[in-house]
Amino acid sequence: MKLLFSKVKDRLQFLRSLKVRIFIIILAVGIIPTMVLRNAILQNYEKRAVSVRTTDVQNQFKILANHLITYNYLSDTSSEVVNAELSMLSDLYDGRVIIIDQNCNIIKDTYGISEGKTIVSEEVMLCMKGQTSSNYDAKNKYIEVTTPIVDNTTQETAGEQKTVDGGQQKSQVKGVMLTSVSTDNIATNVELLRNQATILQFTAMILLIGIAWLLSHILVRPFDRVTSAIREINDGFNTEQISVSDYVETEHIVNAFNELLGRMRTLDESRQEFVSNVSHELKTPITSMKVLADSLISQEDVPIELYKEFMTDIAEEIERENKIITDLLSLVKMDKTSANLNIENRNLNELIELILKRLRPIAKQRNIDVLYESAREVFAEIDEVKLTLAISNLVENAIKYNKEYGYVKVSLDADHQFATIMVEDNGIGIPEEAQEHIFERFYRVDKSHSREIGGTGLGLAIARNAILLHRGSIKIDSEEGQGTVFTVKIPIIYVSK
Repeated sequence: MKLLFSKVKDRLQFLRSLKVRIFIIILAVGIIPTMVLRNAILQNYEKRAVSVRTTDVQNQFKILANHLITYNYLSDTSSEVVNAELSMLSDLYDGRVIIIDQNCNIIKDTYGISEGKTIVSEEVMLCMKGQTSSNYDAKNKYIEVTTPIVDNTTQETAGEQKTVDGGQQKSQVKGVMLTSVSTDNIATNVELLRNQATILQFTAMILLIGIAWLLSHILVRPFDRVTSAIREINDGFNTEQISVSDYVETEHIVNAFNELLGRMRTLDESRQEFVSNVSHELKTPITSMKVLADSLISQEDVPIELYKEFMTDIAEEIERENKIITDLLSLVKMDKTSANLNIENRNLNELIELILKRLRPIAKQRNIDVLYESAREVFAEIDEVKLTLAISNLVENAIKYNKEYGYVKVSLDADHQFATIMVEDNGIGIPEEAQEHIFERFYRVDKSHSREIGGTGLGLAIARNAILLHRGSIKIDSEEGQGTVFTVKIPIIYVSK
């Protein structure tokens, strides 16, 4: 069953095509109205033809009804004039005429098969009361019409003429004419019109299929150009942004793709720059160690003091290499998804005090005071290792890029939603044009100064990634020569996406 369903689904895949859907819509919009219009015209023609035929029959037989009274046909059916007239009308309308007297007896039947019989029907009874009626039987193709035979002569009593109802003549129904009229000619005309309409509709359908096919190709062509342009970029034949402004929709698609293309180029450039920087950073300490080692090897009877000095330099370069690798590994871990976060509810006051306790010896070497200020006790759901790494990097940067006898102040506060950590220093500050780049990997404001103090250019990138993993934010406010303030906001309750 699953295999059958899969095969049916595969065969119906073409219906997902925009071109096919446009073709079907145009075809439906063209065909459905023509079919409705065709049926409406045919039905209206048939209804109109039946109405005209009914009116004509009623008029003719009203005249005949007067003749029946004039020739006293209801009492004597031998009148040749009336019989000839009945025969002529029967032939003219290809129908049947039955004359019924007041007692519902059939006195004349143009078919000659029902004379002398009694007929009782609703239409005849109503017609005896003066109500004419008509009924169209589309299935058997005939119209049935009832016509009252009315006597409009004045009544006389005791040899003296008297008027009835205040001097007005009184009409009296003497009988009924029940007429069945064939509609074969109407049906023939309707069928002829139907055939002609079918031919026209078939011709229009062929034209419509061609128009629908042409329009579907024309309307989808801009999307094909978008697809073709994207494929050229994917295959490497084109590196420029694409432009297809035929429709608003294609323009939106192209703009979105161009934005994505720009981001991809930026990422590619960033990747190349990152690889270049990593290669440079890792190669520099190795080059320094090789130079120092070659110097020792090339000299004979090296003094112990020089030997110790060179070995100390080599150890420092090894330490520097180790720090770069450690930071790179930390950055790689930060690039992974937040599923690797080990979230716990921790006391941020205790965490920050522990971080500052570890960093104060480094600050003391440069006579820098490290201060801590907390407005309240704050608990938050965090990954202790990653947040510790982030805050440590911010404080360590504040110490490294500070002035001698300066200060680093860490503040902690919170509201009902976020914990706010501020790391402030009165150090050398960051130029305004460099502030938007400081979170980039290996970016340094002053490369020579960074080299002297041992920076790798990865600390702030690591800090930012760790904070973003916590769904937090980090902002910088700095003035060159005055100091820098980093403001970190972290949700108290961690919400995973």
